[in-house]
Amino acid sequence: MLNQRLQQKLLQKLSPQQILLMKLLQVPTIALEQRIKQEIEENPALEDQSDEEEVYESDQEFEDRQDQDDDLGEDGEEIETSNSDDEFDFDDYIADDDDIPAYKLNSNNHSSDDERREVPFVSGTTFQELLISQLGLYYLDEDQHQIALHIIGNLDDSGYLNRDVNAMVDDLAFTQNLHTSREKILEVLKQIQEFDPPGVGARNLQECLLIQLRKIENPEPSVVLAILILDRYFNEFTKKHYDKIIKKAKITEEELKVAIDEILKLNPKPGNSLSETTKTNHYIQPDFLIFNNNGDLELQLNSKNAPDLRLNRTYLDMMEEYSNSKNKSKHKQALTFVKQKIDSAKWFIDAIRQRQNTLHITMEAIMNYQREYFLSGDETSLRPMILKDIAEIVNLDISTISRVANSKYVQTPFGTFLLKSFFSESMQTDSGEEVSTREIKKILSNCIEAEDKSKPLTDEHLTHILKEKGYNIARRTVAKYREQLNIPVARLRKEL
Repeated sequence: MLNQRLQQKLLQKLSPQQILLMKLLQVPTIALEQRIKQEIEENPALEDQSDEEEVYESDQEFEDRQDQDDDLGEDGEEIETSNSDDEFDFDDYIADDDDIPAYKLNSNNHSSDDERREVPFVSGTTFQELLISQLGLYYLDEDQHQIALHIIGNLDDSGYLNRDVNAMVDDLAFTQNLHTSREKILEVLKQIQEFDPPGVGARNLQECLLIQLRKIENPEPSVVLAILILDRYFNEFTKKHYDKIIKKAKITEEELKVAIDEILKLNPKPGNSLSETTKTNHYIQPDFLIFNNNGDLELQLNSKNAPDLRLNRTYLDMMEEYSNSKNKSKHKQALTFVKQKIDSAKWFIDAIRQRQNTLHITMEAIMNYQREYFLSGDETSLRPMILKDIAEIVNLDISTISRVANSKYVQTPFGTFLLKSFFSESMQTDSGEEVSTREIKKILSNCIEAEDKSKPLTDEHLTHILKEKGYNIARRTVAKYREQLNIPVARLRKEL
């Protein structure tokens, strides 16, 4: 049975301005500039006042656009004008605080003696170009040359060939219409493995290291032994089962140590020394800067977090011109368009200002909470801190604090760190004091650095040491912290 009824519901919904602010909060400084440029491109009513050149429309262009708008409604269709003036008040857009002469907002306080730091970029021969240039040193027919180019094109940034040879046979047949065999590809690959840098063209680490050792002329006994170890006992070598190698190869521990020293001189990634890729260049731009001024901490936001945005003067003049027009009905579509763009620009400017304010108060709360650390730089001075602690201080939601801490970096007198790395859980010591897990990780790291590498400390021994220091934690917790610090197990830390 169907029936109709009225029902009232009370719902919470985010406004477009709130959604915009939440999105901008999680954007780091290095990406904010691009986001602002994108908004300026999409919204002509928004402009960046910090630009040196300001572009204004000429009077003729304005008159042409006005003439175009005057033609609206002349196709015989009448535009409704009822309540058009009640939709919005033009005075709210004309009498705006941003209507300030440009000369009052410009600053000329830069001296010619100011230091300008720029990062130079140098371009040279790429890794693939170097290998292709070496092809001319070998006698290759046309098919072999095509195979060689295909192999070089399949090398990764480290110089390894990760493509299966059988798959390359099919690739050449489909892409180059070249019918070849596995044996021919391996023959060309062997010649490429003679190229510089040594080790290039290998299909795995073992082959890479062996290529480098076998290129040594008049090898010493230690080099010959190193080749034997990599060729026959590579699995035991990677797992540091030195006792098994000594027993199977019938050598002494001193001979093994000299052979391992030869292996450690080799380059496991021969292509990285010449590869020019953007993947290897990671530039960190700090969002916050903290200075120690004689015991007083000072916080600064990166200047790019506070761009000088304003409404476009042309659009404000356009709104004023249309609002004073006697025949507003002809300009209704143009007025609606201008209103939407100005509203969107205002929302974006307000969101940027709120973002700046939220970032500042949140980072200030973190700085005061971890004051001892930012003064001394000692990681053991870090207090336990979770998102809820800062959210209660600044009276913001936990999700907002999470967005602020995400992908943001802070520059301190002791280095530049990821902001969320200062957040850690708490753990209680035997004396009842709550300490940060970051402090325990630092002590764990110091113990491993000071250990005897010939007899590295196991997780069981590390657990016993921490308990003696008053940190009563389980062995599995020690293993978890060790893995988070990217420290291998004791067996893999062993050195002869």
